[in-house]
Amino acid sequence: MKKRSGSGRNPTEKELREAERVLQLHPLQQKTHPSAIPADHAKLAHINTYGSLPDFYLDQPFICRVCGKREIWKATDQKWYYEDAKGHIDARAVECHHCRKAKKSKEAPQQKKA
Repeated sequence: MKKRSGSGRNPTEKELREAERVLQLHPLQQKTHPSAIPADHAKLAHINTYGSLPDFYLDQPFICRVCGKREIWKATDQKWYYEDAKGHIDARAVECHHCRKAKKSKEAPQQKKA
């Protein structure tokens, strides 16, 4: 399988360790880290929460709940999901690309029948 540049699919062990290391830094260090992507609060106005909104996004490593594969939910993908696709701020990546794609292909024929 060809690895897409800049995606969180098929990350190397080094990429996973670096993402985990950055998450362990103090928030002030995270905010100024080169991998941090600033959040646009104007685009997060759709979110109705008592909690605080993010000031920035960081790469988030996760383990697929279906197959157990380790991937990274990239900061750029988070920014798109929360700000452009208007996703819920508490949503997190839980399935790898392969498992999401397989799930969508199973659901597609059922949606056509309805």
